[in-house]
Formats: sequence, C-alpha cells, structure tokens
Amino acid sequence: MIPATSRWVDFHCHLDLYRDHQRLLRQCDEASIVTLGVTTTPKAFERNAEMAVGYPYVLVGLGLHPQLVAERAGELSLFEKLLHRTQYVGEVGLDAGPRFYASFQEQRRIFARILRACDEQGSKVLSIHSVRSVSKVLRELEANLPSRTCVPVLHWFTGTRSEMARAIEMGCCFSVNMEMIRSEKMRPILRALPSDRLLTETDGPFVTIDERAIRPTDVPATVSLLAEIRAVDSSLLAQQILENLRGLLLSNARPEPRRQFSLFKAQDGT
Repeated sequence: MIPATSRWVDFHCHLDLYRDHQRLLRQCDEASIVTLGVTTTPKAFERNAEMAVGYPYVLVGLGLHPQLVAERAGELSLFEKLLHRTQYVGEVGLDAGPRFYASFQEQRRIFARILRACDEQGSKVLSIHSVRSVSKVLRELEANLPSRTCVPVLHWFTGTRSEMARAIEMGCCFSVNMEMIRSEKMRPILRALPSDRLLTETDGPFVTIDERAIRPTDVPATVSLLAEIRAVDSSLLAQQILENLRGLLLSNARPEPRRQFSLFKAQDGT
C-alpha cells in the first residue's frame, strides 16, 4: 500500500548508487514521491530493504540485472529464496546489445526462471529491461506468466509500434523517463500509449538532467514534458499516473488485454 498523500511516481531508480542515498530517501518522503528502488543483484536487496526502513514512500525491488548475468547467475537461488519478501521485482529482463550478447542464452534461462517463480507466488509487479530484445521479452512473459496475477512494467521501452501494440494487448504497463521524452523517435509512441498504462521513472543515476544525475525530485519535470507531448493537463496526468500505480498494487492482476488496440487512437486510455 502506498501512502494516501502520495503525489508523484518514480517507478525505476537505482537509489543505492547515489553517494547521498540517505538524503535521497528523505527527499522522496518530503516530496511525497513513491519511488521504486530497483536492485541489480539479489545480494544488494537486503541492504536496500534495511535502508528503506522508516521511509514509507520508498519501495524496494529484488533484481538480477541481465547485464550482470554472466557474473551473477549463481545468485539465482538467492533471488528465489528472497522473493517472498517483496511485491516488487526489478531490475530483471534481457539485453541483446553487443556488450552483453555473449550471455544472452543464459539471460533467457535466468529470466524464465525468475518469471516462473513470480508466477508461482503471484501478485508481483516487475520492472523489466528489454534492450534490443522487446519481442523476446514478450515471448518469455507469455510463456512463463500464465496466471496473469503479475504485472509486467516495461522500463525505458525502446521497441517498435507493433511491439508496443503487442505489449498492450498482453496487459503490460510502461514506465517513461526523461531520456525517452528527449528522443524524437519515441514521441509518436509516447503519444499513443494508453493513459491507464503509464508510469514515470528516472532510471537515476544513469539519466542526466542539467549535466547532473537525475533524481526522483525531477519527476515533476518529466510529467510536465510528457503532458506537453500528449497535449493534456500536467496535473491531470500526474493524478492518472498515481492512480495507475494504486490500481496495479490493489488489483493483484495485470490490466485487461486490449485486443483491438489502435496505434492511432487518442491518448485517453480507450
């Protein structure tokens, strides 16, 4: 459950990678920003969970980043052991970029195991990496999340329009960051995403703003720019994003599929 006074959503941030992470946690609470602190290895989860104690706006995800699979595949059993302790899973997924392609088959094996474990326990919300691998990620979701009680959130989506439409049909949500908004290529997709599938994220500290690492406190600027692209009121969009998160956490199931989705429908969630 998120606090009733929540105002903003940062659904993907590497809080533990900031030097002033304790100050950052305080800022999340002070600004009422519900922030998902994702982890890159299972061994980092417990420290992050301890760090977040006393900060009601900070959620902690259990992750095994695909870029680290070559080094950390042995932590899969620890991931499975810790999974019951959190509703949030991230960062997980696949990365078919040239630097990590050598481990791609192992990434698929690990990702499939993670998804099956989530499906067995149910009611997990997953923040999913999909660099150059959106169609393969969607295939793994179809094969390994049959119960539909878990919610896949595609973090920093960079796929095609057809992949977006397929993800929407499957009930996926999307977390949008400043770098996506800056991309001219992504703007038609950002306009077309249904409003009831949108979340915001920073992916800090890997995204920069004004020549510094972005912070959860920059989410209002992200919402404002996204609202401008979608030609909607920014305060209404902020409220919609917050309601989307509440809905995901309360429903215990991903949104209904949209089998007749059109890429050219208005941005009103219909």
